Amino acid sequence: MTGSQLTAARFAERIEALRVPTGRDRVRMREVFALAREFIDLPGTEIDKLLDSDVHEVRIGALSVMGKQAVRKNTPEDIRAELFALYLRRTDRINTWDLVDVSAHHVVGGYLRDKPRDVLYRLARSAHWWERRIAMLATLAFVRGGDLDDTFALAGLLVADTHERVQTVVGGMLREAGKHDRDRLLAFLDRHAATAPRVLLRYAIEHLDPEQRAHYLDRHHYEPYTAGSGRIGR
Repeated sequence: MTGSQLTAARFAERIEALRVPTGRDRVRMREVFALAREFIDLPGTEIDKLLDSDVHEVRIGALSVMGKQAVRKNTPEDIRAELFALYLRRTDRINTWDLVDVSAHHVVGGYLRDKPRDVLYRLARSAHWWERRIAMLATLAFVRGGDLDDTFALAGLLVADTHERVQTVVGGMLREAGKHDRDRLLAFLDRHAATAPRVLLRYAIEHLDPEQRAHYLDRHHYEPYTAGSGRIGR
């Protein structure tokens, strides 16, 4: 694709051309992600324009482009830094669970792998649930390299969060960390299982032995009000 075609307007046009005239009038996500691969060289200024869109699939596509750029081996470090800065500047437009999950771990977590991570703790204390979800999901990039400290630290901050979309990602990241260090996960559960939200607990214990799952569920006695739902892993 030529540089003259790499524009936000062209991307949005292509999204609309993919729209399926069903009752939900939707675009299939696999087609959005395939289009993002075509537009992987989209400049940051054009990605920024896409994030302004009211069309959900357009924003999904923009974030998919960002994630693909961030993980591409030949992407220069200065471009990764620009993507990171753009992501944090536009969190107001990354405000659903699936928008977060498309690339928070690639754009935010990937950039911070060898850098200070104070920004994640600021996000974890945000009044906006999607920023708290970003903070937690970003640590997936660290977990995949066996670096678990921030995952457990942020989980400790968010273990009592009342929003289900935060609860699911905290539990999911604990589950992933537990694949690397089962004893550390069990120690966390020993401290928090009795009072953690039940959905968080169920995600965290998903890969434990049946007896261990039963043990921690039996200890649980707290069920806060929650709203919404959402799974990680897009």
